[in-house]
Amino acid sequence: MSAANVPAALKTWFVVHCIVDLVFAVPLFFFPEKMLALLGWPFFDPLTVRLVAAALFGIGLESYLGRHGSVERYRGMLRLKIIWSGAATLGILIAMFSLAEAPVVGWLLAGVFAGFNGVWVWWWRRV
Repeated sequence: MSAANVPAALKTWFVVHCIVDLVFAVPLFFFPEKMLALLGWPFFDPLTVRLVAAALFGIGLESYLGRHGSVERYRGMLRLKIIWSGAATLGILIAMFSLAEAPVVGWLLAGVFAGFNGVWVWWWRRV
């Protein structure tokens, strides 16, 4: 199947996903301490934060670069996005429930990742 068979709405979701990922990846990568303070996150490990930013760069940029791909390429990317967003949601929730005082931003991030997971599962079943 060609890129012409990929629904335009799914292509739009991939571009939106790229933008959201980059909005978080750039400051997390280059200014992690300032970004985390802005979000109200009390912990700071520069290695871990930059690894998360690198994953956001990779997945987000591939969403944009691969937006003209075939249906098969989209299905592969959707599987990756489902695994990443599902694992991220679970990891965030485990962290949030293990903290004595969980920052509100953690719950918001869990919601964002869970929301994207729902979008990707829905599209994966559709294409």
